[in-house]
Amino acid sequence: MLALLLVCVPLHYLWRLLGLNRLWPRIFLSGIGAVAGLSLSRHGTRVPGALLLSNHVSWLDITALSHAANSAFIAHDGLAQFKFLKWLCSMNDTVFIARHKRSDVSRQADQIREAMDHGATLTLFPEGTTSDGTDILPFKSSLLGALEPLPEDAVVQPVALIYRDAPDVSWVGAEPGLDNFKRILARLRPVRLDVHFLPPLQGDALANRKTMTAAAHDAVEYAIKAARTGSN
Repeated sequence: MLALLLVCVPLHYLWRLLGLNRLWPRIFLSGIGAVAGLSLSRHGTRVPGALLLSNHVSWLDITALSHAANSAFIAHDGLAQFKFLKWLCSMNDTVFIARHKRSDVSRQADQIREAMDHGATLTLFPEGTTSDGTDILPFKSSLLGALEPLPEDAVVQPVALIYRDAPDVSWVGAEPGLDNFKRILARLRPVRLDVHFLPPLQGDALANRKTMTAAAHDAVEYAIKAARTGSN
């Protein structure tokens, strides 16, 4: 992982200097997933440039969606308190949002719209935290506040992340992040993940942030339950 960082960071800044696209952060994150044993299976059709609303189970979700969807991310500004993490996130064009700072809503909305206007795929985890992967938590409509009203021609696509051994890799409760990281790296078996790109939201589901989160939640929940039933 350190070798990946040392190789990808200089090349990333060279690419930026030449005005080229965001290639090296994706390679770095994909490599981190590979080192951690992540094995992806894609299902459904991804819409390039969409806003992805996904359930959240593990830090591996970031590496998975960066690889499977070439996605940047919308993250809570709490991550920005950790300078090293903020630096890594900024290379992947992460948009930080502060739910409790009303004065920043307009600026945050502009950042998100600008990214979407340039065809970037963005992922938001509306649960606001991680679940154990066997089910999902309620989606918080407040996290979509910066997207209301929705930019013209924007596509909102639900995504279901379904880990085969979810309880073994999920990061929940009071477990320190470093302990979870080491636990996943210590696994001898691959971390198998099914990434389901579900049909984009349409019609009344796009009316406002509450309808979007409700429709996306129902779609992801149905996909998870269907997958669990099928695996049994």
